[in-house]
Amino acid sequence: MPPVRVSRPRRYLTCAPTHFDVTYAINPWMRENAPVDRALARAQWESLVRAYREAGHTVETAEPVAGLPDMVFAANAALVLDGKVLRSRFRAEQRRPESAAYATWFKAAGFDVHELEPGPVCEGEGDLVPVAGLILAGTGFRTTVPAHQEAQEFFGVPTVSLHLTDPYFYHLDTALFALDDRNIAYYPEAFSPGSREVLRRLFPDAVTGTRQDAMAFGLNSVSDGRHVFVPPRATGLIDRLTRRGYVPVPVDLSEFHKAGGGIKCCTQEVRTP
Repeated sequence: MPPVRVSRPRRYLTCAPTHFDVTYAINPWMRENAPVDRALARAQWESLVRAYREAGHTVETAEPVAGLPDMVFAANAALVLDGKVLRSRFRAEQRRPESAAYATWFKAAGFDVHELEPGPVCEGEGDLVPVAGLILAGTGFRTTVPAHQEAQEFFGVPTVSLHLTDPYFYHLDTALFALDDRNIAYYPEAFSPGSREVLRRLFPDAVTGTRQDAMAFGLNSVSDGRHVFVPPRATGLIDRLTRRGYVPVPVDLSEFHKAGGGIKCCTQEVRTP
């Protein structure tokens, strides 16, 4: 029998896709000026918010800003850990104003917001995943290693650098997510050989996904420790999660795949003590 999994109430920050669009291309999923069904995107986003709330989680929303079509991807805005906020600095010029918009929300909510030293690129929870008393930190396409070092100094948490090698998985959260406080799910082939070995040693009991799962944004899922909010097309991953005692909650965010994002990309976890 698989173990009984226990959920923990979470606080999530999201942003409505009021201005969602694909007007530029900064990853392999994006096709400049690709048609977007904004009504469908809104309905899919609302289904995610509803699923979170039905599972007992708190969902808050940042005000969307016109001209920032990717602001819906709230995870990239910051990393929040123990009530401390590390603000992002985006690589792509088009996304840089998002950081200030989210910093405004965090400050209004009573958080102190840490600004990075000049130079490093840091794309928040896109590349920084807290789990098992560590911060797993992706690099290779967006966030730079100096930002990993600054995150470690700021949070006082050991930070493990992981090298991403497949441009389709340009952020760590497209290839890996935390299942609970101790374990992860990930797609091994998104990482360099050394990084795969690091993950194997740190998480020998991890759930692994296939390329089919990953291309369906299955590794861009969100887990509360029991429920895993997962895209329905990641069928192999859903089967493996079920066998391990997790409860998959399928949520279709396929319209956001046109911009290279999914469930986790749309979800910033606000972790307070």
